[in-house]
Amino acid sequence: MIQNEVLSAIAARRSCRAYQPEQIKPEELDAVLQAGTWAPTGMNRQSPVIVAVQDKETRDRLSAINAAIMGSNGDPFYGAPTVLVVLADRSVHTHVEDGSLVLGDLLLAASSIGLGSCWIHRAKETFETEEGKEMLRKWGLDPDKYVGVGNCILGYPAPGGVKAATPRKADYVVKA
Repeated sequence: MIQNEVLSAIAARRSCRAYQPEQIKPEELDAVLQAGTWAPTGMNRQSPVIVAVQDKETRDRLSAINAAIMGSNGDPFYGAPTVLVVLADRSVHTHVEDGSLVLGDLLLAASSIGLGSCWIHRAKETFETEEGKEMLRKWGLDPDKYVGVGNCILGYPAPGGVKAATPRKADYVVKA
């Protein structure tokens, strides 16, 4: 089987669900954000926008909205100090796919430099709330234009925060 640095990074990536409290370094954040900007997008329209949230108050408010949507009062961000909100221009027909590819690049980049990361859903619902729309306006984004695709949480993994890979299912690939 062919193996290289990229394929190894893909195979090594895992979701992290427990984080240390300290904030990631600026150069780590910049590296992950840069990777997200290189994700492919439909017809290179670059419909996504990434909002980097490191302010604890904003991060905690996003967490609370996200938790309320799923009927919980826990922290759906698992204590991660950084949240990268991926939004996309709803007028572009590939906006969900574009944003999803950005999220994939963010997750891989984070893993490749030793950060823990996890895709957290409910961004769409978060930014459909009045409070979410107000956040978008505060960030200079039109709530009628942008829709939430997902959140990428980042931080340093806490002990036990990353589990071993489960085996891939036998019928994952069908060669036709």
